[in-house]
Amino acid sequence: MVWADGHLLDKGKYQIIGRPLGKGGFGITYKAVHTRLNKQVVIKTPNDDLIFDPEYPKFAHRFINEAQMLAKLGECPHPHIVSVSDLFEEENIHCLVMDFIDGESLWDLVRRKGALPELEAVKYICQIGDALNVLHQAGLVHRDATPMNIMLRNNGNAVLIDFGIAGEIIPHTVTSMRPMNEAFAPYEQRKGVRSPTVDIYTLTASLYYTVTGQRPTPCLDRKLDDVGLVPPKQHNSSISEKLNQAILQGMALEAEGRPQSIQNLLVLLQPDTDDLSSDKRVDYQNLRDLLKAGNWREADLETAKVMLKVAGREKEGYLNVEHIENFPCTDLRTIDRLWVKYSNGRFGFSVQKRIWESVGGKPGELSYEIYKKFGDRVGWYEMKKDNWKTYKDLTFSLNAPVGHLPVVFKTRLVRGVIEFIRFEMWGKGMALLSRRDL
Repeated sequence: MVWADGHLLDKGKYQIIGRPLGKGGFGITYKAVHTRLNKQVVIKTPNDDLIFDPEYPKFAHRFINEAQMLAKLGECPHPHIVSVSDLFEEENIHCLVMDFIDGESLWDLVRRKGALPELEAVKYICQIGDALNVLHQAGLVHRDATPMNIMLRNNGNAVLIDFGIAGEIIPHTVTSMRPMNEAFAPYEQRKGVRSPTVDIYTLTASLYYTVTGQRPTPCLDRKLDDVGLVPPKQHNSSISEKLNQAILQGMALEAEGRPQSIQNLLVLLQPDTDDLSSDKRVDYQNLRDLLKAGNWREADLETAKVMLKVAGREKEGYLNVEHIENFPCTDLRTIDRLWVKYSNGRFGFSVQKRIWESVGGKPGELSYEIYKKFGDRVGWYEMKKDNWKTYKDLTFSLNAPVGHLPVVFKTRLVRGVIEFIRFEMWGKGMALLSRRDL
């Protein structure tokens, strides 16, 4: 069933505007208006084929769960993720309501203007990469981060839309790789793989298209017919060799050959300039310079200082759990991106969060036993000796275990001097690792 222009939904709360915006293998998207607020929105529903699939109840369950998780992300709004505002059922059809993005898709922009300049293209892709990183940390995989699903607002910011809430199953009646996007999808997506490496391939393929104006060779052709991927620099000789190699790596045929996290991909794409954004007008140039020079200990102390400044706690010299939970998203991401970039993906809060989750850490659960496992993995704690290391015993080099730095949430500032606090302060560390925006 396709709803017509003017059709009312949810007891008149929403009204369909015009024809559907699009119809794909999994869903139909409509432009609508919230009748009480006079606000334009987008409503996504499963399409007819999927509704009548025998495995639809499994899909519907996954649809609801993921919609709830996406709405949860909205508690700390991300500038590059479309906001989810409502979920309701109409005529036994689940409906997901998202913000309407007034702008042009990256697909249409490149079709209209041709290949974009390298810096502009990388800017958009890094913004979407930041969004995907947040989704991955929440346990979600987009699966369709193609140029058609990257909208460009009039202010020049890219926004990820039309989440591929496709479930862990592949319904009998649809395929996960439609003709429009098959050039952007890795071949393992046909099998229903829900791994971050799927998004890494798709996002990199979107970058390929953006800097060349050409769709890349479909992955399935490369797999079955041994057709090589044309290097992007062959289409556009003006792009840098660094970007050319980063794209080839991100589009490696086999998942294990690609960067294994979005952060690692973004490191490969980072331009010479850094985003030093701050909601509190804090200057991160010194932190950037220390990290760039590999002065890890000084960078760790500088991180403590800027975090105290952001939180307005320089006089007190410490942060408590409440301050960490309310730390501005923009500043937290800026600090994390700098650490991840200049350590080649070895250090950073987001790196630590992945390790914490891998040993059983969960948001809102303060388990000292889990924290000890985490400490053992990152080299702060010796499980066999039941001993937490002191600050002077930590390793301030790239030879340290992955996730070893920074350790700033276990320090305090006393009379202008950073002091190390023993791990009785572990609750603060877990509050930071529980942040959904890392």
